[in-house]
Amino acid sequence: MAGNPSLQTTYRQGTHQKVAFTGTAGTIANGFGAQTKTVRVIVTAAACVKIANSPTATTSDMYMAANLPEYFTVTPGQKVSAVQISAGGDLHVTEMDQ
Repeated sequence: MAGNPSLQTTYRQGTHQKVAFTGTAGTIANGFGAQTKTVRVIVTAAACVKIANSPTATTSDMYMAANLPEYFTVTPGQKVSAVQISAGGDLHVTEMDQ
């Protein structure tokens, strides 16, 4: 076999936050910890998601499909917000540590 094998990055699970979202954005309560550089985000219903210091997601923000986890590079103190596409759901955000 030529070349290097493709390796998946692995993480330790850190703080997890969950918040409901509907036509009104739901935003996690606490900003990311001082050492957090990566988060895992999953929504239980299709949503638009925003990551910022004080986010309020709108339907103009990044689309996320339901039940498909995504990993994002973040800055300590930021938060995640989600708003529904057609039905409400839950936003799950887990801080990840390498």
